[in-house]
This record gives sequence, structure tokens and C-alpha cells, in this order.
Amino acid sequence: MPKPMLRQPQSQTQTESILSATQQPRNTQKMQQIDKMKLDRLLRKSRSKEYMDAIHRLDAGGHVHNQNKVNEIIEAIRQEFPEVELSGMLLGFVSICYLGVPYEVHILDVTGHIIEHYKRGEALPNGLEKARSIAMRGGYDFIEVYVDCCRCISSDGTVSVIPC
Repeated sequence: MPKPMLRQPQSQTQTESILSATQQPRNTQKMQQIDKMKLDRLLRKSRSKEYMDAIHRLDAGGHVHNQNKVNEIIEAIRQEFPEVELSGMLLGFVSICYLGVPYEVHILDVTGHIIEHYKRGEALPNGLEKARSIAMRGGYDFIEVYVDCCRCISSDGTVSVIPC
């Protein structure tokens, strides 16, 4: 049997489905850009006093062995951003540690719900190392470490964004 050289014209419904399939990613991409802009705007807002107080409790030292206190701090973070699910984006927090020598910084690793104090030269886990030099430079109360940037929080709650 001979092989046809010309293709049969596609029906209208097939053409529409192909067009809609090719246009959908553009619309989805545009929606993702809008969502990212909204998220960026939300995460640039000044932090509340309650949120700031919760993060400042990280330097107390006793939270390292008290999971209930860790959970309270994580709940304060969720309350600050109730309309956003930050898991997968927010890696943790880094701040100067005021416990004294030999400690340099402390972290809240939100993936493992862990508060730890780190000595000078100890590497920070899970991508948090990128915020250590910012914390050590001073000028910020703490640094929120995200996958794509660091958000440095001043004592008045204002946010500065540093791309990573």
C-alpha cells in the first residue's frame, strides 16, 4: 500500500487543543511571575515585634535541648506569614551568638527544627553558611536565609534583600 505524501488536515478541535497546550505554559509562567512578585513584596514587609522577639529568643541557649521552645519559635514564624507556605524556600536563620567565646553564630534550621550554636570555623549546614559573613559584619539582628537570597532584618524590623 502506498504511503501518503501529504498529511490530512487536522480537525478544528485538534488544532485548538494544540494551541491551548502551547499557550498554557506562557500563562502559567506569567502567573508564577506575578505570584513571585507578590511573595517578594510580602517578604519585604517590616517584621512585627512578636516575630522579632521570638527570633531573639534563639540566643538564650536553653532552646537547644527544649523542642517545645523550638516549636514555639517556628509557630511565631508561621504566624508572621500565614498566607505563605515557606517550607522549601526558607532554609533557616543565622545570627551573631552572644554566648561568648568560642561561639560565633547560632542558627535555627527550619528543615530540621534545630537550634544550634556554632564555634568559629565550624561550617553551617544546609546552605546557611552564605549568611555567616553577613551576620559577622554586624548591622542586622538576624538573617533569614532563603534558597535564592538572604533577607537581613534590622532591629526596627526593616528588611534588606541580598541576592545569593
